[in-house]
Amino acid sequence: MGDSDSDSETEGGGGGAGGGRGRMGNVNRLVMRPPGHTGKAKKGHLVFDASFEGGNLGKVEYVSEFEYDLYIRPDTCNPRYRLWFNFLVENVRSDQRVIFNVVNFSKTKSLYREGMTPLVKSTTRPKWQRIPSQTVYYYRSPDHSGGYVLSFAFCFDRDDDVYQFAYSYPYSHSRLLAFLDQIDAQRFPFFSRQLLASSLQDRRVDLLTIGHSVMTPDERGKLECAEPVVKPRVVVLTGRLHPGETPPSYVIHGLIAFLLSQDAVAQVLRNYVTFKIIPMMNPDGVFLGNYRSTLLGFDLNRNWTNASPWSHPVLFALKQLMHDLDKDPNCVLDMYLDVHAHSSLLGSFIYGNMYDDVYRLERHLLFPKILAQVATDFSQHNTIYNRDPLKAGTGRRYLCGALNSRVNSYTLEVSFHGFHPPFKTSPGLESRSTIPYTEQYCILTQIF
Repeated sequence: MGDSDSDSETEGGGGGAGGGRGRMGNVNRLVMRPPGHTGKAKKGHLVFDASFEGGNLGKVEYVSEFEYDLYIRPDTCNPRYRLWFNFLVENVRSDQRVIFNVVNFSKTKSLYREGMTPLVKSTTRPKWQRIPSQTVYYYRSPDHSGGYVLSFAFCFDRDDDVYQFAYSYPYSHSRLLAFLDQIDAQRFPFFSRQLLASSLQDRRVDLLTIGHSVMTPDERGKLECAEPVVKPRVVVLTGRLHPGETPPSYVIHGLIAFLLSQDAVAQVLRNYVTFKIIPMMNPDGVFLGNYRSTLLGFDLNRNWTNASPWSHPVLFALKQLMHDLDKDPNCVLDMYLDVHAHSSLLGSFIYGNMYDDVYRLERHLLFPKILAQVATDFSQHNTIYNRDPLKAGTGRRYLCGALNSRVNSYTLEVSFHGFHPPFKTSPGLESRSTIPYTEQYCILTQIF
């Protein structure tokens, strides 16, 4: 469970309460008391807290003993974005039934229409579970200016438990650093970790390099590796430009584990390809519990054309890295893949570019076609190729014009909810079950 900044409790209740402010406007151990109640809070007077890494809950309003309106805190310095929530509830009463209404989403299209439900876990049950769909409703509410509201009913069954609710499976900056420290301890000769840049709040942004090209001849001899190709192809992957998009972290975590494994395919890939991976581009936003923005309110995937070292230091460093790799005579920059999460579609799919040069376009279409053949979650139907001027500030649009024409740049989208497998994949899995992008299905290789 996340730790709050303070053990002190802040009173709230009555018609509405936005007090109890914690980190960057999140509620901090906010006690919801019935109107007119005085004295010490009793069991069942819910305590809300989002003042921890990745937490987000800006305000709670007491509707009745059984119902509470919850307000997502907007991204720092950018009130447009309100989607991610992640908060704790404690001081519950056993068998206490409540209805939570999340009332201020900034998006109307949602996977909640497609069967997705919020996640919950508790102190004694630390594995995330989806709340049953029959108790979750997403609808337009006349009581909230006609906006869309997510309402879900929940019964607290253990009065000593602390419960945590989230929009999607969290993946924090601290968890990433712990994972990378574990890799460092293994001393893989074909792996290197270096600092790409520091964020505005001085958080570390790592650049990982995986491939036999980073090894010395003696190291290759000890592992009986084949000599790497003279000019290895370079693939650059990035994730978490949008901090609330957590599924890409599980995808990239799983990819790193696979590439470091002794799987035969991974060994061949390391010999021919050098992977440059930046798993978390926006650690400040991740820590603060933002959905889409940096500390200063910038959307990193709309600022490639005007990235600056003072306002977008990590993006500025990545941009310089891409140009340096493109000019490096010792390698061939082949692909840039930026991994994001989609809030209204299922499965995975590509956003690619359109080119007037038919030969360049044919090369660009090849990678998504291969994905469609080998990835059971990939959707050709949702894959789109365009040159929309409104997306000129994205990585895939900027790089397709700024780099050599041989370089393919894509956005890979994976669903917040998951994907429907095309057939029954295991004895306990129904054919129309939704498989989420989490540890169980993305992190398939154990390297520790």
